[in-house]
This record gives sequence, C-alpha cells and structure tokens, in this order.
Amino acid sequence: MTKEAFANVILDNERSFYHISKSILKNDEDCADAVQEAIAVAFSKLAGLKQDCYAKTWFTRILINECYGIMRKEKKIISLETCEREEPWMERQDYSDLYEALMRLTEEARLAVTLYYMEGYSIREIARMTRVTESAVKNRIARARTKLKEELSKEG
Repeated sequence: MTKEAFANVILDNERSFYHISKSILKNDEDCADAVQEAIAVAFSKLAGLKQDCYAKTWFTRILINECYGIMRKEKKIISLETCEREEPWMERQDYSDLYEALMRLTEEARLAVTLYYMEGYSIREIARMTRVTESAVKNRIARARTKLKEELSKEG
C-alpha cells in the first residue's frame, strides 16, 4: 500500500478513529495525541502491512496500543487539577446520558461496544484487534448492553 493510499484511509476514517480512542481515553487532547502517534507509527511500519484490505483494522490495533500507552503514562502522573477538583469529571452536564452510561462501563466493554455498534466491526475483527476470543467479545457486548439498559432505565 502506498503512503498516499494509506493517508486516504486515515482521512476517510478520521471520525471513527476518534470514537475508538474516546472509548479508551477520557481527555480529548489525549485522543488527538493517540491518533497522531498511531499515524506516525503506522507510516513508519507501512511495509509491514501485508494486505491492503486490512489497513483500517491494522491501524485500529496500532491506535488501541497507543491509547493504552497514554493511559500507562498518565497513571504515573497525578495533575494538580485532578487533586483540586471537587466534582468528578462524570458530573459535568455537557455529556449525554448515553455517553455517561458508556463511560461507567469497564474499559474492555466500552471498547467492544464502540467497535461493534459505532464503528461496525464484526465480532471476529474485534477479537483480532483486542487479542481475545470471539466468545469473550460477545460476552463483553452482552454484559455491556445489560448494564447500559439498567443505567439508562434508572435515569429515565
């Protein structure tokens, strides 16, 4: 795959990649950083992509790894803003009920739901990207649906 063709894949799926990173990371700036770092890594390893038809899936795996890398770095750093904040970030009023319910899911369930429902990946593709079995992906999605239903019915 040429760099130009891969750049088109990135541009065509920009919104999708943001959603995927947002399912793992909470901060918009961190999401942007993860996508940018994933692009840099992908371009440097483009020769490792064996089949062009898997470019989006391959890039998504790189993006997920970058998101986890950012999370590992942030665990070591506690900002003063986080310590001084009186209310947790979930209490902000600018998020929809569904988004808040999604953020209360486990990270694995949130990622599986985002990839399946928002991005349209198959169970098999999600299993490959997240390196778990297909049955694990199905279970995560089923549990997430149940929890979302409970959360949203509580809120009215």
